[in-house]
Amino acid sequence: MKTELTAPAKVNLSLHVTGRREDGYHELVSRMQKLDFCDLIELELNNSGVIEIDCDNDDVGADQSNLAVRAAHKFFLACNREGRHGLKIKLSKRIPIAAGLGGGSSDGAAVLKGLNELCGLPLSEGELIDCGCSLGADFAFFISSHEAALATGIGDKLGNVKTVDQYHYLLVNPGIQVETRWVYDNYRLTKKGDKFIFPGSLNSDDQVFTPADLHNDLEAVTITRHPVIAQIKELLMEAGAAGALMSGSGPTVFGLFENERSTEAAALSLTRKFINETGYRIISAKAIGGA
Repeated sequence: MKTELTAPAKVNLSLHVTGRREDGYHELVSRMQKLDFCDLIELELNNSGVIEIDCDNDDVGADQSNLAVRAAHKFFLACNREGRHGLKIKLSKRIPIAAGLGGGSSDGAAVLKGLNELCGLPLSEGELIDCGCSLGADFAFFISSHEAALATGIGDKLGNVKTVDQYHYLLVNPGIQVETRWVYDNYRLTKKGDKFIFPGSLNSDDQVFTPADLHNDLEAVTITRHPVIAQIKELLMEAGAAGALMSGSGPTVFGLFENERSTEAAALSLTRKFINETGYRIISAKAIGGA
């Protein structure tokens, strides 16, 4: 049996770090948005008893350390099917690696959801999230049906917010890989004792978003090592973005544009700026759930 899936990228429209738990995980409040820029995944169940992966990007681990492979093991273990089924994963990698866009977690979440369908839906969405959250906090968002969400806790608790589809998204990735753990390890809470309060109910679906709400506590940390992030933000604003921000732990920066024409003009301008640089990727995307 086979199935084909898409694994969307996400951006963090806001990310506030609110504390650190005893187990080392950080508490946060983050507004997350899925985009129509996706990895492509094909799953094929077999009787080999082995989980294998074939990826078109040599920089992606094609072994048992890959999040997609680890997610498959978690699924079979949760269903008491470990060793009874084999799986071949074919991954077409489009989302940059270690880029703050959640690509690895999205791939793993897509595998969990795809396997659940192939096997007759033995697990509920909540059980799938339990499988995924042991691998990464972003799994909850990618497994969920939310197109946009307000994530709290370590990112595993999701509240409803409207999809931010009134803008076009222009992503600029400078070809640098940033380790999320390094960023959090170097983050220091600057307002100890102060509680960040997100306006409105976490379960409200009428949260209005404006570019003034763009904020990322981790941005200053990553910029200390990669100052090009600040340069990209400035260039996006000069190109007409209504706002620009680093996503997640970086280094990808996104700009919000009013329409497709202005997005295309900005993409052309930035392509010319970075024409002599290697590794840069400039990607146009829209919010999932948008018109």
